[in-house]
Amino acid sequence: MQRDLRGIPEYLEAESIYRQLWQPGTDQISDAAELHARSDGGAGLFSGFIVNDLESYRSSRICSVDFASGETRVITFGPHTDRLPKYAPDGRMIAFLSDRHRRGDFQLYLLNPTSGVTRATPRPQGWIEHFHWSPDSDRIVLGVAGYGADVAGAHGAIASRTQTDDMPSWIPELKVGNEEYRWRTAWVYDLITGRLRQVSPTGLNVWDAVWCGDGLISAITSDDCEEGSWYSARLVLLDMDGQSREIYRPQLQVGCPAASPYGSRLAFVEGLCSDRCIVAGSLRLLDLRSGACTQVETGGVDITHTEWRSDRYLLLAGHRRFESVVGLYDTTVGKFAELWASEERTTGSRYISVSGFGEAGYFALVGESFQQAPEIALVRDGKYVAVRSFDLMRDGKEEDCDVRRVTWRAPDDTEIDGWLLRPCAAGPHPMVMNIHGGPVGHWRQTWLGRTGIPSLLLIRHGYAVFYPNPRGSIGRGEMFARQVLGDMAGADTEDFLSGIDYLVDERVVDDTRLGVMGASYGGFMTCWLTAHDSRFAAAVSIVPMINCVTQHLLSNIPQFMSLFLADHYSNRGGKYFDRSPIMHAHRVRTPTLNICGALDRSAPPEEALQFHNALRENGVESVLVTYPEEGHGVRKLPAGIDYAARILMWFDQHMPAKSG
Repeated sequence: MQRDLRGIPEYLEAESIYRQLWQPGTDQISDAAELHARSDGGAGLFSGFIVNDLESYRSSRICSVDFASGETRVITFGPHTDRLPKYAPDGRMIAFLSDRHRRGDFQLYLLNPTSGVTRATPRPQGWIEHFHWSPDSDRIVLGVAGYGADVAGAHGAIASRTQTDDMPSWIPELKVGNEEYRWRTAWVYDLITGRLRQVSPTGLNVWDAVWCGDGLISAITSDDCEEGSWYSARLVLLDMDGQSREIYRPQLQVGCPAASPYGSRLAFVEGLCSDRCIVAGSLRLLDLRSGACTQVETGGVDITHTEWRSDRYLLLAGHRRFESVVGLYDTTVGKFAELWASEERTTGSRYISVSGFGEAGYFALVGESFQQAPEIALVRDGKYVAVRSFDLMRDGKEEDCDVRRVTWRAPDDTEIDGWLLRPCAAGPHPMVMNIHGGPVGHWRQTWLGRTGIPSLLLIRHGYAVFYPNPRGSIGRGEMFARQVLGDMAGADTEDFLSGIDYLVDERVVDDTRLGVMGASYGGFMTCWLTAHDSRFAAAVSIVPMINCVTQHLLSNIPQFMSLFLADHYSNRGGKYFDRSPIMHAHRVRTPTLNICGALDRSAPPEEALQFHNALRENGVESVLVTYPEEGHGVRKLPAGIDYAARILMWFDQHMPAKSG
């Protein structure tokens, strides 16, 4: 495999798909995210992606949409990234984040929707990850990461840029742990006085912060600033004088905090989670006066989104097996009522999120599916109505393929779900199994035109693509997710292999041309499966964990390994050794393409390097591809084009779908 693929047919074909779906240089919006509805339900704001060319970073601008007419307008301009727009509760001002002064350094800006005037606010000592308006619209709480703090694995797991200094180039770097620049803090900006000040005390790391009424802040915090300390974070209350008080210490991980407008109740999600910013689980409701915490029954839905519509009504969204579900919880009667559920449509880049308006449970979303490009839609009284589509394909559709829901039984009789996408032509087809990250993750009907370009290429070339949701996946409740706890690469191994057996028995896939690929935990399992089963003709391992000991000691999330293995590397011969793919690499006979990012902090590139070297030492064909500007996953262009082309080339070389 050559280093520079530009100009070869596979690269040009991948580039062509990007051009068709994103229409670079046309100033058209090709994707939408972070939708926020105005309180009256008449309009909304969103981050709209407009691609200038395929040689630069995909940036977004703040856009507005009229829900009645579907008319959209771009309201901020420039080559920078503007994102996360939010109306003030009273509707008189819009806040958003922008890196217009330095790429990646997001700061708070305010936009007057009447005059169109945008102004910067004072900058805190760091870059802003998230923010929330106070109920009275007078203040904004900011979650600020210090310059040099790591970006979450969900967003690439790279270290942010530290402040420049005047040191000579030969001066060494020092790492002692808990460096001052790694801490995350909470700040409050007062729109009336124009004052910005830090409200979290020294020594308290703030992962998320929301208002509890107009005078208190609820925050997810830890006493350590390292990325892995998030796994044991707790909930505290902060006042404006910087005093904190613990209000809840969870057994698992917590996220999605939202307080009722008057600050009497705090809703949040608790569950087994693999990554910060990717949280799903059970809904908890904490009475901030009595301290009583209750678990809310949500009809088998793993909750991923919480939003108070009033002190009485709480809008919720989440996943239940194949379905994306939205419902309304009435705190007065203690009842959860489903408003909308769909297997064909979902929303949200990772898990489902929506934006509500009013108390009746009406909401807006960016709807999509495997084959349906994003569209802004409204749901009222359970009826889904598309408002504005961002499908830029001239024929109005993407790749023709058959989308099939699949259910099978693992050897221990556990029922497992998944999706199979295959060409419309008669089979059986060669198949590539794509394993999701996590292990606590989920495959659902997200648009392939965003991150699934390799799958589109494979389907176009005659391959079926299999997306299994093994034990550990969300959408099946806490107990199903917990089955992977302490048993990664245990029973879940058979979930994958039995799924392949089922598809082979159904005669929809060709058992002589089976491939496997995956990223993060999916990369780990890809290497594990090829070491324990000889059926795979080719494999692609992406940003994997290969050696549990080095993963623990080199990554920025050592707590992940000890949590999901329920062990420690000091236990010689324990799971750190037995469940490391590197310890079984001598068994592998499958040609493997190893892909990693040089800047990856959560699955360092040394992991992929170890597996590549082990395969080469054992005479197995292996190629190592390291992208110098990428972290946890390939997210930028044109690296993404190269990445998609290499995956197609690897499977075409070792298990071609077509003769010749």
